[in-house]
Amino acid sequence: MAAMNVNERVRGCLYLAAAMALVGSTVVASKIIGTGLPPFTATALRFAIALPCFALLMALSGARIPQLCGRDWLLLAVQAIAGSVGYTTLLIAGLQRASAVDGGIILGTLPLVTAAIAVLVLGERPGRTALAAIGAAAFGVWLMSRGATGPDGERSLAGNALILGAVVCEGLFILLNKRLRTPVAPLALSTIMTGFGLAFSALASLAEAPWTLPLPAGALAAVAYYALAPTVGGFLLWYAGAARVRGSDAALFTALAPVSAVLLAAGLLGEPLGAAQLGGMACVLGGVLLLGRARRP
Repeated sequence: MAAMNVNERVRGCLYLAAAMALVGSTVVASKIIGTGLPPFTATALRFAIALPCFALLMALSGARIPQLCGRDWLLLAVQAIAGSVGYTTLLIAGLQRASAVDGGIILGTLPLVTAAIAVLVLGERPGRTALAAIGAAAFGVWLMSRGATGPDGERSLAGNALILGAVVCEGLFILLNKRLRTPVAPLALSTIMTGFGLAFSALASLAEAPWTLPLPAGALAAVAYYALAPTVGGFLLWYAGAARVRGSDAALFTALAPVSAVLLAAGLLGEPLGAAQLGGMACVLGGVLLLGRARRP
């Protein structure tokens, strides 16, 4: 029995690691998407591909969307605008201006940005460890961006700001989910978010006149990958892994996402890794692990 439990935990860790590696790959995919498609059009295509997959998973698993009050539906709509549409469009727009390496490092600040939002917006009282973790991540982002000077540097800073905005949107998504009166199961929540995201991004994409745009094969392939691998596949891997390990342990695996993003950006896109970027990533990862230890029971 003990050996079986250990094997299940190892499997869970492997699932979580694979899920976070896929999350990190969204940075490279978004960089490729941004070279050929505008943000809202690409986001609408992503959700159009992912929605039938989630609907099929709902049908196969027998999952149902619970009855929700009007307040909860409004919260879900705001979550979709922030966490689904806002995150994806800002990430793509930011990576049109900044490097994928920088984007990967900033992506890693999500747990710390979420903690900071909880302090500033929800009035939560952080401990010293949480404040130190947030400070380490902020210093890491500053260290990474401090060498940006001149026209290209200003463009990079603008891109980094957009990527950080995407992370803030995802942090709002996480915190808003805690305000739902009726809990929504993960699969049902992902399906609702994808449906709302498709509706909102498709409406916003009309301003980009997508019917007049060329559709590069590389960008379309990256959109399909983003929809199927990180969105659907990452969902399945994460919850399969989370079911086999403690919640506090699962949270620590989020630190693998920026590592995956940076390694893929350097390996697949050939982007350089400077000392400031390595130092910034070390600070961000240190902050995430510090916050994870602070939240362990």
